[in-house]
Amino acid sequence: MSHAGYKQFCPLAMAAEVLCTRWTMVLMRELVAGSTRFNDLRRGVPKMSPTLLSQRLKELERAGIVTRRAIASETGVYEYRLTDAGRDIGPVVEAMGSWGQKWVESELSLRNLDPSLLMWDMRRNLNPEPLPRTRTVVQFLYSDLPPTKSLWWLVVEPTGEVDLCWSDPGFAVDLFVTTDLRTMTEIWMGLTTVVRARQKIEFSGARSIASSMQIWLGLSPFAAIEKRAS
Repeated sequence: MSHAGYKQFCPLAMAAEVLCTRWTMVLMRELVAGSTRFNDLRRGVPKMSPTLLSQRLKELERAGIVTRRAIASETGVYEYRLTDAGRDIGPVVEAMGSWGQKWVESELSLRNLDPSLLMWDMRRNLNPEPLPRTRTVVQFLYSDLPPTKSLWWLVVEPTGEVDLCWSDPGFAVDLFVTTDLRTMTEIWMGLTTVVRARQKIEFSGARSIASSMQIWLGLSPFAAIEKRAS
């Protein structure tokens, strides 16, 4: 690693030298969640520069936490896969996330609203089971954001594959959802529910899809953990 290190033989200090550089654990969250391609990793850490992301991936590769391999069908495109050592970090990532959900004050998290990260996380965790077995398109309009950031589309294919679009995909929309970014973030984090936030959400379209939103909506993996911090 590039920093001086703690100069201690303690295994915790040695692990911290590898994992506690800026952005590393957030990047590990994306790798543990299943992202393997550079562009997908970037979408999960949108405020991390491409240069720093590349640097951290190289450091993790040198540390034996990820492996990089070329995708034969795509020139210049690589996949980053966790090694056994990398997969062993999964419970650490989950434990840190659970601790943050339980003990970090909600207002601190809600100061860092980000529509692209929220929608990417919703797309990744969406449950297609309650949705029709045809292509389903849900448009989200965040009324408090500028036009360039306010519109997003989730496209759920009959196979269960989910795409996130930031420009109109050209398909008929089954459900229009209008709300503000904070409300949707609170729902995603498990701080409230669709029912409790109903006065702040406007639906237009298929009632069955709207009524099952709490079930199919991709919530945070930590949403079910009880918040203890005030």
